[in-house]
Amino acid sequence: MHVLIFIHSLSAGGAERVTANLANHWAAKNCKITIVTMTGRERDFFELHPDVRRIALRADAVSAGALSAIRHNLHRVRVLRQVLKQEKPDVALGMMNGASSLLAIAAAGTGIPAIGSERTYPPEFPVGRVWAWLRRRTYPHLAAVVAQTEKSAQWLQARAGVRKVAVIPNPVFYPLPLQEPRVQPVQATASTPGCNILLAAGRLGPEKGFDRLLAAFAELAPRFPDWCLAIVGEGNCRSKLEKQVSGFALEDRVFLPGTVGNIGEWYEAADLYVMTSRFEGFPNTLVEALAHGLPAVSVDCDTGPRDILRHEIDGLLVPQDDHAALVEALAKVMGDEHLRHRYAASAIEARERFAMERIGKMWVELFSLYLEKNS
Repeated sequence: MHVLIFIHSLSAGGAERVTANLANHWAAKNCKITIVTMTGRERDFFELHPDVRRIALRADAVSAGALSAIRHNLHRVRVLRQVLKQEKPDVALGMMNGASSLLAIAAAGTGIPAIGSERTYPPEFPVGRVWAWLRRRTYPHLAAVVAQTEKSAQWLQARAGVRKVAVIPNPVFYPLPLQEPRVQPVQATASTPGCNILLAAGRLGPEKGFDRLLAAFAELAPRFPDWCLAIVGEGNCRSKLEKQVSGFALEDRVFLPGTVGNIGEWYEAADLYVMTSRFEGFPNTLVEALAHGLPAVSVDCDTGPRDILRHEIDGLLVPQDDHAALVEALAKVMGDEHLRHRYAASAIEARERFAMERIGKMWVELFSLYLEKNS
């Protein structure tokens, strides 16, 4: 089977990580895999299996206005269509909204089954009027669209006219591969040796809610002097978060090490994982943390946490926009080592619940439906 995956880039990000992991898994099983990106290869962060074919369109020019955007997107469709005709995959998969819409247009009339994939909960992640309009017009022409949760699937059927929705969660890759930059977790806590680590990870953007995590930790810090907070990731909110840390006078207790290529070692070194996102699709970091035996406290945002974290089994779920509940939940787990060990013992079951073998098979079963129709 030849699968072509189209995605904007392979830069550091959740959808990009899933793309690379699935491609590597299938390539290791002797599937023919081609990854096509809008950007050039200089943006690549994730390493690929040597048998994965990599095509970079370099068609990610920034549009100056509506007419420019139309020209650029027509060019993207044209070059993607050329690649589809050249590669002749058995099935083509678009990762994320924009890629899925463009793929639907490019694959029209080629006879190649095109499958879309939403990596967020659509109503919480506005894509702009043009892309929202394009989604409504193109998704009905896709063979299927993959959602990560039932709630997302229901929205896509009701609001995007999707013919078939398959619900497939993200897989967890355990153990996570090591790559650069490799930042040792002990470096983050050099000023507070022996402290327990409260870990968060993700893009430093407003949607991740790290501002409210810092507010919660500022309230907890005096009560738990043997704990520090590390937020791994990079993004455009770094300066705001750094100012917030300074405002709370927590420079020696809160660390922002940036992007790391050895996130697995950070999970292993941490004592508790926390996620305070305002919205998600299906948060990879939460699954990865559990797979590494890390208990977790997570805000129950739309969507993903309640599909991943089993309340009072792996950790605690807290209501959205409830600062007091977040502080209380963190205090409960931070202050009880026995409880952390109990949650950790259950958390590692995520390795089987979201195993790459299991999730990869769900994708292949979906692809096979359309291979049979075309045979």
